[in-house]
Amino acid sequence: MKDSDKLPELRLAPIESADDLAHRVEREQRSANVQRESDLENSLAPFRVGSVPYLNAVPLTRGLESQIEFIPPAQLAEKLRRGDLDAALVSITEVLFHDGYDVLDGIAVASLGEVFSVFLAHRIPLEQVTEVFCDTASLTSVNLLRVLLAERGLKPEFKPLPSYAEAGQHEAVLLIGNPAIEFRRAPHAHEIWDLGTAWLELTKLPFVYAIWALRRSKDNDRLRRQLREARDFGMDTLDYIISSRSDYDLNFRRDYLGWHIHYHLGADEKRGIAKFIELLRQHSPQPVFPPRFVV
Repeated sequence: MKDSDKLPELRLAPIESADDLAHRVEREQRSANVQRESDLENSLAPFRVGSVPYLNAVPLTRGLESQIEFIPPAQLAEKLRRGDLDAALVSITEVLFHDGYDVLDGIAVASLGEVFSVFLAHRIPLEQVTEVFCDTASLTSVNLLRVLLAERGLKPEFKPLPSYAEAGQHEAVLLIGNPAIEFRRAPHAHEIWDLGTAWLELTKLPFVYAIWALRRSKDNDRLRRQLREARDFGMDTLDYIISSRSDYDLNFRRDYLGWHIHYHLGADEKRGIAKFIELLRQHSPQPVFPPRFVV
């Protein structure tokens, strides 16, 4: 056989160590995440989108942060209602009490049991509570509390909480979101009635606190895709979100975002919404509209 006819020698690729392989996979994943983040930048225009400024919403807006207006739930609902926003992560009661919205299917801020950041803090037994001071940012939570108390035969008066600084001065106070977390983690003389736990005990179902509501339009397909991609990006990088945020401490973020809160809207969550609608119709004079889900 001539030298020119000889087959080239096969060279084996060098064997990668486990550490080298792990580092390569990490680099590739980091590069993919940078690309996903880049793809989400400036992707919402011309749509106007709002969300709540709470830790529990962070995984749903991953990559979109600079394009979103962050304001408390009650203000957010007002802006969406006025047409100042095209979509918003709003309290579930906004779409139940006001027709004209579509709900983005599959995505929610929900809990199955203890939610930690939505509760009634009380210094006297629930049966003795005659008035409740409520976080003025709250929409869903005040209605959830009203339903839960009414199911116990209790109908206290609900009053606005003048300021978070006064929360500890009242016999009964409803708190939500980051202020609720801060109250619960600080020294206090109140008992905590977690509304997620109370709902599960009553119904054996998850409770949905917030959803993406969109003003009805035939031209928001791209907006829906981007909100889904942001949620998927947030879920895929949840460990990074938990480790990189500075809110509270690492162990709390891990428990809160990884256990207390979940972000899917499936069959059980929809049954929870249906049960909430049933109880709202029993205990609230307002008309309640069934949600219309869109994919």
